[in-house]
Amino acid sequence: MACGEAELGCLTPEPAMGVVKYGQKGNCVGNVFDCNLLYSRERKVVCVTSGNSCFGAHLAKKLLTRGYLVRVTVQNSANFEDLKEYLREEEMAQLESVVVAEMGDVESLCKAFRGCHAIFHTSTFIDPRGISGYTERMAFLETEGARNVVEACGRAAYVKRCIFTSSLLATLWAGNGITEQVIIDESCWSSEEFCRENKLWLALGKTRAEKVAWMKSRELRVNLVTLCPGLSMAPSFPDAHVETAIPYLKGGQIMLQRGVLATEDVKRVAEAHVAVYEDMDYGACGRYICYEKVITRVEDAVQLESRLKMHGFFTWPQTEEIPVNVSNGKITKLLCRASPRNSCKEFCKSSK
Repeated sequence: MACGEAELGCLTPEPAMGVVKYGQKGNCVGNVFDCNLLYSRERKVVCVTSGNSCFGAHLAKKLLTRGYLVRVTVQNSANFEDLKEYLREEEMAQLESVVVAEMGDVESLCKAFRGCHAIFHTSTFIDPRGISGYTERMAFLETEGARNVVEACGRAAYVKRCIFTSSLLATLWAGNGITEQVIIDESCWSSEEFCRENKLWLALGKTRAEKVAWMKSRELRVNLVTLCPGLSMAPSFPDAHVETAIPYLKGGQIMLQRGVLATEDVKRVAEAHVAVYEDMDYGACGRYICYEKVITRVEDAVQLESRLKMHGFFTWPQTEEIPVNVSNGKITKLLCRASPRNSCKEFCKSSK
């Protein structure tokens, strides 16, 4: 995967087809943000897929606070109600639009992405009706969705940039499980065969989807970066992270013993996505492992069980503290590099 690919074949910016005011006919179900036209031209339109998910909504919130014009996609009109659970009324009013775009329909994605400077694909394919929350079928749908999103980005986006949410699970499971000798970093990939044999469907889906995204991005010259967060926690919406934790923690005891069971607050994951996007002009590229802390002590494991309402899930190994075997050094360096630049931008903005 090449870093710093040129952004070729850009299209002339134009509004997304079918975007209308809420209440009118069309495939847009949200309010269009009314603002000064000249001011709008100075702001970049970015699109967040699956905006009705917990993480997608938090990412939209962060982008709004950074001054972007945010367009979000949902799979169907019913998902608009889910979006309103996560965004306040004033935040809903600030959205550029909410567009119905099915992950399985490239043409609807092209319409949603038209005129956008970047696509944030949040890869949210959790099936709450499934026994485990994620099935083999979901892994297939996630892979096809990734392929379609990158293709639509290459065909329709004003600037061919895609910030893709993968998972730490896409790095952990080697052919013989998780080895203690290897420090997990961005060069590591999970074995699809191992995931399939052990029915690690979420790990399989994330691994295949990210690999397909990289393949398609090279084909269409889309400037792609991927983030691989640990288990995302949402203190404000506890039921949301409980839903996603069930499929994530299949194999959780092994992750714990190997020192790779990592968690991250969903707000910080959103901040990392925005930081990586804004650093793409300064060399950000490739993959980024993203987490806040690794569970290394028994009290941390108990606290995690309590937050997830999964008491007794972990069996603590015969050791006081588990050594950390995963590295987030790459994203840490980026955030340190970006911090002074963002502080300068904020100062300049406040001085105007």
